[in-house]
Amino acid sequence: MRISTSWMAQQSVNSMLDGQANLSDLQNRINSGKRINQPSDDPVGAARALELSHMTADVAQYQRNITAANARLGLEDQALSTSSDALTRVRTLTLQAINGSQTDETRADIAAELTQIRTQLMGLANGKDGNGDFLFAGNQVGAQPFAMQGGTVVYAGDDGQRMVAAGPGMQVATGDPGSAVFMNIPAGNGTFQVSAGAGNTGTAVAGTLSVTDRTQWDNGSYTIAFTSPTAYEVGDAGNNVVSSGSYANDGNAVVAFRGVQIAVSGTPAAGDSFSVGPSGKQDIFTTLGNIIDALHTVGGGTAMRNTLNQQFSNLDQAIGTLTQTRAAIGGRMNALDQQQSLNGDLSLQYQTSLSDVQDLDYYDAISKLNLQNTALQAAQMTYTKVQGSTLFDYLR
Repeated sequence: MRISTSWMAQQSVNSMLDGQANLSDLQNRINSGKRINQPSDDPVGAARALELSHMTADVAQYQRNITAANARLGLEDQALSTSSDALTRVRTLTLQAINGSQTDETRADIAAELTQIRTQLMGLANGKDGNGDFLFAGNQVGAQPFAMQGGTVVYAGDDGQRMVAAGPGMQVATGDPGSAVFMNIPAGNGTFQVSAGAGNTGTAVAGTLSVTDRTQWDNGSYTIAFTSPTAYEVGDAGNNVVSSGSYANDGNAVVAFRGVQIAVSGTPAAGDSFSVGPSGKQDIFTTLGNIIDALHTVGGGTAMRNTLNQQFSNLDQAIGTLTQTRAAIGGRMNALDQQQSLNGDLSLQYQTSLSDVQDLDYYDAISKLNLQNTALQAAQMTYTKVQGSTLFDYLR
């Protein structure tokens, strides 16, 4: 077998080139701190590292979503808290206005304050978040949701709720539409409502509304008609008498039928009536407008007190709606806080797994670096020896 000098030289060169390549690769890994710098370093590990990187990025986005959602929900809760305080003030003023000691002038003063509160509520209902989006516009966040048209407040938003992803498979609403918060408020006591007849001439006033047996209430329309100051009949929509009784103005009088009852005070005149029907919907601004209009009634009187009592029930429903909405917001924020903590744990787990897959073991790498450096030096020395050898060295 013949081994040429050129072949030996080439082998030595190849050995040095391989050593330099291995040494360079180790140095790159040590400089980057990564065991995998390109897919060819470890195809399986590279695929797993890419998957873990995507999962970590997803969790980071979830955390940003939660931060933004908490900020928006916090602003909504603050707006509703202020609105609730304003309506509580309206309730206090309405109670004062019902008092018989009030005069036209004092009722006008109360109406003026209520007008200012209505303007304040409009401002709160048109509030914006940190991005300039309207809080209570549903999905139409770029357009002002509430506006006054012809003396009536109209809603221009929709009934939708904007959602954000807070975790894998977890969607959380970041707001509530103004239609649900300020507009579609149950009237009366939420089950039925009462209004006095426009032609009443007596002093009877409908007061507290209550449900004694919900299973008997059929959501029908009824009329309480006083046949005399001491007797009444209750008729249905077909003018069929469903109940009757005597009435005494002793401060404890109630008219009861179909599982509901209405407290009545004052002295009715024969022919006076009250309409009873299922609760409809009435917005907060209409309730305030009706209270303000009633307070401008010259001389006050029974009609004003009946209107104020009716709107007082609507006002309680509005306060209850705000309270329920705030409770729902609190529940969402608690869920977001819990998910944020869980996301933090997931992020740590993903980062740990990613480190195990792609991070470099410095102790092992430095040991290999020293070994490769020694091997390269040996190859270089061998090449020097081979390069300096000739046939004449062996003929001497």
